[in-house]
Parts: sequence; structure tokens; C-alpha cells
Amino acid sequence: MNSRRTRTVAVLLAVAALLVLAASGAVPGLLSAGPIGETTETDRADEPTTEGTVGYVEGYWYDDELAVDERDGAVVEDDELEAVVYRSMARVEEIRGLTFEDDVPVEVVSREEFEADNDDLFADVEGDERIQLNVNAEALFAVDRETDATEAQEALYGGTVGGYYEPATNQVVLVSDSAEAPELDEVVLGHELLHALQDQQFDLSSYDRETVDQDNAKNGLIEGDAVRVETAYEQRCDAAWDCLEPADAAGDPPDVNWVLYATIFQPYSDGPDYVDHLSEQGEDWDAVDAAYDDPPASSSEVIRPGEGREPADIDVEDRSNESWSPLEVDGEPATESYGEAGLVAMFAGDAHDSNEPSVIGPDAFFETDLGGYDYDQPYTDGWAGDELVTYVADDADTDDPAAAADRAGYVWETEWTSSDEAEQFLAGYQELLDLQDAEPVDDRQDTYVVDEAYPGAYYVDHDGETVTIVNAPSVEELPAVDDGAAPEGEDTIEVDDVGPEANDGGETSDEDDSIPGFGAPTAVVAAAITIAIATAARARSSR
Repeated sequence: MNSRRTRTVAVLLAVAALLVLAASGAVPGLLSAGPIGETTETDRADEPTTEGTVGYVEGYWYDDELAVDERDGAVVEDDELEAVVYRSMARVEEIRGLTFEDDVPVEVVSREEFEADNDDLFADVEGDERIQLNVNAEALFAVDRETDATEAQEALYGGTVGGYYEPATNQVVLVSDSAEAPELDEVVLGHELLHALQDQQFDLSSYDRETVDQDNAKNGLIEGDAVRVETAYEQRCDAAWDCLEPADAAGDPPDVNWVLYATIFQPYSDGPDYVDHLSEQGEDWDAVDAAYDDPPASSSEVIRPGEGREPADIDVEDRSNESWSPLEVDGEPATESYGEAGLVAMFAGDAHDSNEPSVIGPDAFFETDLGGYDYDQPYTDGWAGDELVTYVADDADTDDPAAAADRAGYVWETEWTSSDEAEQFLAGYQELLDLQDAEPVDDRQDTYVVDEAYPGAYYVDHDGETVTIVNAPSVEELPAVDDGAAPEGEDTIEVDDVGPEANDGGETSDEDDSIPGFGAPTAVVAAAITIAIATAARARSSR
């Protein structure tokens, strides 16, 4: 996997749980701890050791009292940090039932320091990779032609990071909004220490994470585990433990690209239930631990735990003519797989915006308790695989990613478990084109033109269990990108009566100008920056 793409995708995944913060409420976010969070306290050993005793680290038990507990606020002096970290490590062990093998250095920095030190996370995303990101974001109807996708991702990253674990140095960095005297959020610390514990026990860097869907699949296990531990940690802070908690940060809800957000939030929404399902297969955390040797292969496995659906092996055939060719990034064709979660996001991202219609509306997408999103949708639950290949014309100015987007296109092949499931997806995609004011092209089969935010020509082909979408700057260039696309003739796809009855559409009352999810009665504590940024750190260190 090339290092530049790794950093970009990693940062996006990292911010997924962080954006749930709001001034007075929350976006659908973390779920309650559930059965696996109901752990019992460890009996104290007469001669405890850091390596062999759960809940005890370097002389500190999980329920020890510290002098810093008695102070107002959550400012920790340098000579107090070690004790706070060791106690938090012991608390993570107490909940998770595993012991740390090594120390985990922890640093607390102000947001200004963090932003100054991490400006390069997106600075190196240039050239062909930036072109691919622009094309992919347009394919999802997430980022329009006038907006740079990398900048949209950077805005998503924004000022919401609470901390991160960096496996290259085995270090946790916590980010505080208090510049003068940085404060420590102990629940965020616990979340990041859990990632350090996972890495020490299960070697998280060993996983294949070459696509968005692979990232979401692995994070379903990793973040489902972390969210369960974090939530149990927070519950004990409320009930039994003295914990450091900074003052609530004031401010407006973040300006979020909701399609991108929904694409990467799925592990946090479905991961806890996936981990609960695993816990029911064995005693305590045993089945969860075993799953790290055989992690989910797709987001579908996390959306519907126990189904075990292996994704189809798709290799899109290059059928372009001499004027077009697949874009290459680091010498390889630029391909992506968004998986079931990404396709749901494409259909449901605008459900947050009461001013925008959406294929999957808020009633269908938001869980009733605002605990997360419902990614199990009739339009997409028959997903079996997908591959999106970016193409560029020979006359594209690849030195200028913005200009290159005008001479780019894609072939997106999707596989479904049956022809009927393929038709369900077609119904959703047809509605999505309608929402973009797509105009059918006379005398061309199943071909459409969009003139506004996502300009270009679109050809949709349905062949049994396969649905293929071809995009090009013009109708005439569709067969240049994929030979045989947009043939002459009448439309062959009829989906008017196929759409799922459960879909509530996206039409919302003009009188309601709120964003669904904000103003929720229960505030959700944002998870700290996740293991995904660890992938970015590995990429930096390997260059």
C-alpha cells in the first residue's frame, strides 16, 4: 500500500469517532457498554507483578487514589503524569482482562502544538493520488467538482482530535483545548491505551488495510473492542472511580461532510455489537481475543455479525481505448473498494441535512436511541464486492489535480448476492441520479448526463448479479473509458417498482432547520484519535 494514500485514509478513519462532539449534544455515536462491559473486579494478589497481575501496573492498582484526584480541573503536572498513566493502564487491564507487556509513553499537548506538528499529514498528498481522491469522492457524490477532496478530508479532520496512539514509538499523545495549561481527559487516555494494549497483544500492523472497506472491516473489531472498553471505563468513572475530566469544550457543531463521515463511522456504530456477538461465542473476552487472528474481511461482516460473508474477488477488466488509461498511483492502477458501508454512506450521507433530500432518509438511517447509524439497509444488504478504477484521458493535465478531474472518469463494478439484490441497489442509484437532476440521454441505453455539482456522463449496466457504473466527461467518451458503454438503443433497466418499502426518502419538513443528531439529550464523549492514525505514523516512519 503506498504511503501517501495510507496517510490520507488513515487520518480520515482516525477522526471518525471524534466528530461526535457537539456543544450541547451529539451526532449518533457511541453505544452503551452492554454485557461485555459488565466486568467484575480483580481479586488482589498478595505479591502482584506488572507483567502477571491484571489491574496492577508499576506499583499502582486500578482503584488507587491519587493526589491529583482532589483538585479541580484536569491539569496534570509533569511529575504527576506517570502515576496517572500507570493507574489508567491498570484500569484498562481491569476492564479488558489483559496485561501490558511494555510501558506506554504519554504526552499531553495543546491543540496549537498538535496542529503545528501535524500540518504535513495532508501536505504530501499530491499528484496522482489527489486526482484519485477527487474522482472517488465524486463517485460517492460526496465532494463536488469545485471542491478539492483532500481539502474536504482535511476539514473533516479539523480541530476535533482528542489524542492518538502511534505504534512506531508506542506512544500516546493527548490533545487539549487548553493552551496555557493542557488538561488530560482520562477516558480518552483509556481509549488510546487500549489501542496500545491491542498492538502489544495482537500486532495490529500486520493487517491488510489497502482499501476503505478493509479499513472499516478491521476497525470493526479494533474500534468495537476499544469503544466497549472506553464506555465501561466512563461508566466506572461515573460510579466508582475518581477520574480526570476536563471542562466541556464550548463551540458550535463541526462543519462536516456527512457522506465522508458516514463512510468511516461504521466501525464505531456497528463494532460494539460485533464485539458483543463475539463475546457470546466464548467466555469473557476469549472469542474477541481469538478474532484478532481472523478479523472481519468486509464491513458487511461487522454490519451483520455472524453472517461471515467473504467479499467477491473483483478485478475490473481494462477496456479503454488508446485515448484513455487507468490512472496509476505509485506504479499501480488506482483502485478502491468502499464496501457495503461506503455504499450506504453514498445513499444516506445527506440524511443529516434537513435541507437536502436523501435516498436513505433520517428515519431509516438514525437509530432511535441515537446510539449510531443503521448500516443494514435494503438497498445495499446484498453487497458481495466492489472495485472502483480511476481513468484519465491522455490529454489530462495530471500536474494539476483540479484540471485533471475534468478529463477523468471511472469504472465501478459492484457484485451482489443475487440479481434481485442488484436491482435493489439499482433502485437506490437511480434515485440518487434523480436527486442530482440527471437527464436521460435519448437513443442511448441507460445513459444519463449531470450538469451541476457532479458534471459528466453516467452509464449504468445490469448483468445478473453485477452492476457496473461508467463515468466520463461526455457521452461520446463513455465507450472510450469502457468499450461497449452507452450503446445506442432504448433503456433496458426498469427499477421503478423495486425500491425498498422501508425507505422513508429524504424529504423533511421545511419547518425543521435542525441537523438530526445534534441537540440530542445525552452528550457522547468523543473517542480519541484511533488506531488508524497509527497507520499514518507507520507510513511516515517507513519512508
